[in-house]
Amino acid sequence: MSFLNHIHDRVLSTKSIWPLVTFRVLFGLTLCVTSIRFWNNGWIEKLFIEPDFFFKYNGFEWVLTPDPFWIYAAFAGLIITSLCIALGLFFRPMTALFFVLFSYTELWDATNYLNHHYLVALLALLLLFSPAHKAFSLDALRKPGIQQHRIPALYIYMLRGQVVVLYFFAGLAKVNHDWLFEAMPLRIWLPEHKDLPLIGGLLTLPVTAFVFSWFGAIYDLTIGLWLSLKKARPFAYATVILFHVTTGLLFNIGIFPILMITTNLIFFSGSFHEKIYQRFRSVATVRTARLVAQPHKLFKWGLIVYFGIQVLLPLRHVVYPGNVLVSEEGYRFSWRVMLLEKSGLATFTVRDKTTGRYTEVINSDYLTDFQEKQMAIQPDFMVQYAKHLAHVYQGRIEDPEVTVHAVVSMNGRPSQRFIDEKVDLSAVGYSLKHKNWIQSW
Repeated sequence: MSFLNHIHDRVLSTKSIWPLVTFRVLFGLTLCVTSIRFWNNGWIEKLFIEPDFFFKYNGFEWVLTPDPFWIYAAFAGLIITSLCIALGLFFRPMTALFFVLFSYTELWDATNYLNHHYLVALLALLLLFSPAHKAFSLDALRKPGIQQHRIPALYIYMLRGQVVVLYFFAGLAKVNHDWLFEAMPLRIWLPEHKDLPLIGGLLTLPVTAFVFSWFGAIYDLTIGLWLSLKKARPFAYATVILFHVTTGLLFNIGIFPILMITTNLIFFSGSFHEKIYQRFRSVATVRTARLVAQPHKLFKWGLIVYFGIQVLLPLRHVVYPGNVLVSEEGYRFSWRVMLLEKSGLATFTVRDKTTGRYTEVINSDYLTDFQEKQMAIQPDFMVQYAKHLAHVYQGRIEDPEVTVHAVVSMNGRPSQRFIDEKVDLSAVGYSLKHKNWIQSW
């Protein structure tokens, strides 16, 4: 009981605003640069303009991918709003607009799902309800009366909590046979960098993959604790930098390393952050001493519900039989980071139930190479694609059924049959129940 009282007192206390300010500035700048990079690399055209068909998240089939003009307009909006977040200009409406635009673009095609995109959306949502603009911001310059030096600690703890949840469940997901006792998929990935100077030879050794695997699991499971301890924090953060720089250099994981390096600064004390802003004294000095108001009770209950969902989502796979890495039931939104080297081949057949005549589908006629690779390993995408094929062939075949011959290889295993070939996937409805047409192994 005394421990709970201690936690309650800590949450109701006040903290320096400067860690939150640093979080806002770096988060906004990171997303601004990332959005510009996304545009500059031609990924907008490749992922959202070239495809003719788009896969959707269950329940969001109604979200249509707009015309090219509006696609580019949305990304222009992401650049502008993320910069406004960093500058603290019209902070709340710009953060809200960023969250809506970012979530909207993520719903265009579910094959583009990445853990760090999900993280960006969650952090933007939490940041929206924080007072991160009440110091060192253009809003504070425009309206000096809003300036605050201290804020309710809850705003700091909620962002720390989200980072800890990510790390812990990423580590928990690594407690499996493939990762710990087969060093998979690192035993496949690391030798690909054998040409690196100095360390290339080491990366080809199986023992290196095992060291990386065990260190990665222990790191993810415990780093949240070490960052929370004042004395251990500097050493823990040095590990954060080393870990994420290494993974960023070795693996193609986008903005995830820089996002984690910058967001982890939220664990440092207010005095640590305040020293950074002393050189900007004319901007950083708080000119008014306002009474610190505690968050509304509804907001506190909302956070309890939010974190309850964040804890339950990564655990939902336990209600499904079989290996979640194979079936992917409960896989997304669960912080399963770098666990899979998975490839598949899916050959679809459209058959006329009346005449028995059939045709094999050439997937490249309907999907991009990237979409086909993602579809061939994810059962729910196969269902969406089968329904699309049934619709396409409706005018040519009176009563079409769509089946698939699918094989999958996971973490170095030989390819195995994946889907029951007798099932008409175009007739499969959406359900949270186990998909018994997936052949687990």
